[in-house]
Amino acid sequence: MKKDNFQLSTFNFQLFYRFLLWRDKHIQEKHFILIVSFLVGICTAAAAIILKSIIHFIQHLLTGNFNQDGANYLYLLYPVIGILLAGLFVKYIVRDDISHGVTKILYAISQRKSRIKPHNTWTSIVASSVTIGFGGSVGAEAPIVLTGAAIGSNLGRLFRMEQKTLMLLVGCGAAGAIAGIFKAPIAGVVFVVEVLLLDLTMTSVLPLLITSVTAATVSYIFTGTEAMFPFSQTEAFVIERIPYVLLLGVFCGLVSLYFTKVMNRVEGMYRNLNNYWKKFVVGGIMLSVLIFIFPPLYGEGYDTISSLLNGQFSHIMDKSMFYSLNDTYWGLQIFLTLILLFKVFASSATNAGGGCGGIFAPSLYLGCIAGFVFAHASNYFPFTMYLSEKNFALLGMAGIMSGVMHAPLTGVFLIAELTGGYALFLPLMIVSVSSYITIKMFLPHSIYSMRLAQKGELLTHHKDRAVLTLLNTDSVIERDFLTVSPEMSLGDMVKVIAKSGRNTFPVIDERGILLGLVLLDNIRNIMFRPELYNRFHVSKFMVSAPAKIQVGTPMEQIMRIFDDTKAWNLPVVDEEGRYIGFMSKSKIFNSYREVLVENFSGDYKNEERRFTNRLYGHSRFRRGEPACLG
Repeated sequence: MKKDNFQLSTFNFQLFYRFLLWRDKHIQEKHFILIVSFLVGICTAAAAIILKSIIHFIQHLLTGNFNQDGANYLYLLYPVIGILLAGLFVKYIVRDDISHGVTKILYAISQRKSRIKPHNTWTSIVASSVTIGFGGSVGAEAPIVLTGAAIGSNLGRLFRMEQKTLMLLVGCGAAGAIAGIFKAPIAGVVFVVEVLLLDLTMTSVLPLLITSVTAATVSYIFTGTEAMFPFSQTEAFVIERIPYVLLLGVFCGLVSLYFTKVMNRVEGMYRNLNNYWKKFVVGGIMLSVLIFIFPPLYGEGYDTISSLLNGQFSHIMDKSMFYSLNDTYWGLQIFLTLILLFKVFASSATNAGGGCGGIFAPSLYLGCIAGFVFAHASNYFPFTMYLSEKNFALLGMAGIMSGVMHAPLTGVFLIAELTGGYALFLPLMIVSVSSYITIKMFLPHSIYSMRLAQKGELLTHHKDRAVLTLLNTDSVIERDFLTVSPEMSLGDMVKVIAKSGRNTFPVIDERGILLGLVLLDNIRNIMFRPELYNRFHVSKFMVSAPAKIQVGTPMEQIMRIFDDTKAWNLPVVDEEGRYIGFMSKSKIFNSYREVLVENFSGDYKNEERRFTNRLYGHSRFRRGEPACLG
């Protein structure tokens, strides 16, 4: 039986190999990319539909019979079961971290040559469906974006495609996931450009569009053409409300700041617990108590969004102990304000406790509540202009999305496509931009990219920085410099010079600690005087290094060190100061050029020239001085 299976496997491999040879011969690479992007669109849409269906099935099964007019104590139990099952699945079956899906994609693009592990094509679906179905207060969008990106990456690897094409297919997968789960093809493309920081060129825009349109079409076929949150504008937007829209944008920016800061702080607290079961107990208790007190925190919260957008405010407190306050102004206002404050704790507890989910849905949820609370509070005062609570709830969704993700265009197009609220395009743009500007004053990076930015692993739209991020620092370390000891005599030093092709010599002690450097130019006047060979020792004429580069330093920081010191080569040491090798500007430049050609399509000569001028300095470069003195 095993022999038959082996023969069948060998036959299948040979057949696939023949297909690859046939493809190379008959289908051009650029045409095959379009075919693969179409396949990615179908697969990502199917994954999105499966995930949403499982979540809705579990939620209906568990909460379909709950009382509408009172507390339901099963809210204390269901979320704990959900994060327990998801956590055990990840811990004992997956055995890999699958949380923070978008951050994982950014890391794969910048540090793993766009390679995402095959299990990510399905594990996030399983873990997030259980988490959210049982009430975890997170969204399904980030897991499905990771799933889509993994589908794109692994299809590209299957067909033996090069690295820059893999990066494009990862973007296609992410775009298809957004388009498939939200039925928002434009938002899918914009998300890839803004959040994943994929360089948009004429060669990349068509595959992205094909994947997005394909995924959205598949979703339309199976789930209908209706918008995810059907919105009917009953009150036209007037120019006089623009100041209020600007204020809403600032308010959304501050709420986004609060959400980002608190989430990072709470997640850091959970990381300090170290033990999985401690995290589960603390996270489970926090989550279940919050959902019991505030039932709208259960799951994605899309029912609450639909109620606010449709003007059905009286249903917000259904299934809660505060049901009797449904029809009171202050009861509704305080209830929603408290949800605005505690949502971040529920989302953090879900992921930290063992669950799996993203912040797309929490961002939309918070935005809808923030917009409603803003308008509801403004309308209380007689001297203010009346604000449509429905309209401002919709605008708030774009504001928080823009602020949390640092993606104003994604916020505008996603909300417009989600709701069909194209008539509010201008105020959507205003609130998104003002929210983005507000949070940028406090946080330079989005919630997704913050961790990678701190490690210097973030890929950016700035092509210089993007290429520097993609550079492998180990590959630019030169290790052929001969070392000397401080006790070595000048005569022995001359023997070392005779064997070396370099003019810089690191001085190290018996432990390998770098003490300084010997520069050939500094001893040229004495190295040909034999009478001095025994009188002078290395310790007498060695000099300090202009700077030392520690292993693991981000490449962009390394370039700043070169700029500050005006050095042409610098020693590299480990954390304890032990000598490892040298980095030179010429080596970095050569590696930069290779990475630029490999990863970025189109005309790269201007980028190369600009980087050359920055690296060498205009005056030195014009004079033709050598790139490396070593």
